[in-house]
Order: sequence, then structure tokens, then C-alpha cells
Amino acid sequence: MSDQALRARRVPWTAVIVFVAVSFALSWLVAMPLWLGDGLAEPISAFLLPVMMFTPAVAALVVTFVMRVPAPRHRARFLGLWPLRPAKRVIWLMVAGWLAPPLLVGLGLLLSVALGFVQLDLTFAAFAAELEKAVPAGVPLPPVQVIVFAQLAMIPVGALFNSLFAFGEELGWRGWLLPALRPLGTWPALILSGVIWGVWHSPIILLGYNFGRTDITGVLFMVVGCVTWGVLLGWLRLRSASVWPAVIAHGSLNAAAGLILIFAATQPDMALAGPLGVATWIVLALVAVILQVTGQFRAQPELADAPGRLLSVPRP
Repeated sequence: MSDQALRARRVPWTAVIVFVAVSFALSWLVAMPLWLGDGLAEPISAFLLPVMMFTPAVAALVVTFVMRVPAPRHRARFLGLWPLRPAKRVIWLMVAGWLAPPLLVGLGLLLSVALGFVQLDLTFAAFAAELEKAVPAGVPLPPVQVIVFAQLAMIPVGALFNSLFAFGEELGWRGWLLPALRPLGTWPALILSGVIWGVWHSPIILLGYNFGRTDITGVLFMVVGCVTWGVLLGWLRLRSASVWPAVIAHGSLNAAAGLILIFAATQPDMALAGPLGVATWIVLALVAVILQVTGQFRAQPELADAPGRLLSVPRP
């Protein structure tokens, strides 16, 4: 079944609108104590930010169980929860999702250096200074090189831990929303779901999260960042017919997001040099081109367990 044939199928727009409305409303509701208090400086932010990550999952459950999109017998398959087959493909894509984001973040860092967005400090003096500020005066710290090595070594473990929270987002974005938009065609679905994902972050982006910008420019940077990363996460989802590779990739991205702060000589402009910034957009755009020209989007397993149903996709 071609993209053209899929476009003739109907996107469940009412369910999509409800999903977006619920996820956005809940995200603002969760973030409201920050807006009423000291913003991201509020101690409760450490609790509220992970809670906010589960609002897309709640929205997905609403449209799945209240609006019955998809039909009950297709739920696990449509959401990419089960079955995990072909198992070999799913496992390899889970491994790719685990390892690729830190590599891509690292490449974004190197490109940032090449473009002059950030200056490297391999003595880690700036990082050591930040560590000293974070501990009480007089508390001894191990050599900064030891801390850096430990930080880097913990990224794979941190990826798996962060996946627990990333599941809350991915069940919504790549589990429900991307397949729901799939009748539009692969690229329209990837781009639109990425835009929605980016705008959903507005309650905390407008408080300065990620980019330190408290106006619409911060939201726009987040939207582009989510679209570019959403192509990779969406490919993992569509190619595997499983949400789990995208969950692990999202967790891995979050675990590697602080790499630049370890290596930068001064506080970088995260809109340019961060994992969601301009340099990484370029890296991810090249990845998207490679995926496209190598035909990685042409072979997609069924997203529902009956060929030809609404929201299904072509067999390999």
C-alpha cells in the first residue's frame, strides 16, 4: 500500500484534537505551580517536570479507551506495545535507539565547535567550577577527570533509567499520535507530530527551560528541535512497528543532553550548541536525508493487526 493510498484514508481528526487538547491542558496544569511561584527555581520542579512527561500518555489513554480509537482488539498493536515482532528487528532498533542519541549529541557538539558556537575545555575547568558551587564549602571532590569519566560511563545506564519517564511521552507522541496521523503520509505525519511535540513543551520553555529564552523564540527553537529528533524517533517507531525503540532513544537523548556542559569552556548558548540547538539540527537533517535516500521509510510493518484497516501502513 503506497503513501498515496494511505492519504485517501481518514485521519481520526476528532480524536487527534482531543488528544492534543488533553495533553496540552494537562501540561499547563502540571506546570502551573511553577508559573505561580519562582518558575524553574521552585524546588517542586524536580517533581513536576517528570510528572509532566506522563501527560501525553494520559491523553493517549483517553482517546484509546474513551473514544475507542483504535478499536479494542487493535490497541496493543496500534500503540506499539505488543507483539514485538519481528523480534530481531525490534531488538536491533532498540539497540540503535540506545546508542545513537549520545553519538549524535556528540557530533552536534563537534559541529558546534567547528561553527564557533562553543569553545572546548578539555581541562574541564568550567565544569569543575560548577561542581564546586553545587557542594557545601569545604567538601572535598575527587579529581574532575574521574567525575567526567563517571558521567560519561553512566550515560548508557542513565538512558535506561530515563526511559521510564520517556515512556510517558512516547506512548503519546510515537505510540498514538504518529500512527493516527500516518494516513497523511510518512513525512507529513512525522513533521506534524514533531510540531505538536515541540509546542507541548511551551509551559516550561517559556520559563527558560532548555534555552534560557522566555519568549516565543524559545518555543520555536524547541519545535524545530522536536521535529528533527522526531524524525529519528519516528523512524524507529515506524520501522519496528514498536514504541519501545523510540522510548529507549528518548531516554538516551535525555541522558546525553548534558554532554556539552561538561566540555564547554563557558556557558554555551543552548539554542545554538545544545542537543536541541542549531548544530544538532544539521546533524539530524543529514541523518534524515540518509534514512530517506536509503529507503528506510519505504519498509514499514503494519501498525494494526489487520491489513487494510484504517491507520494501517504498507507491509515490507
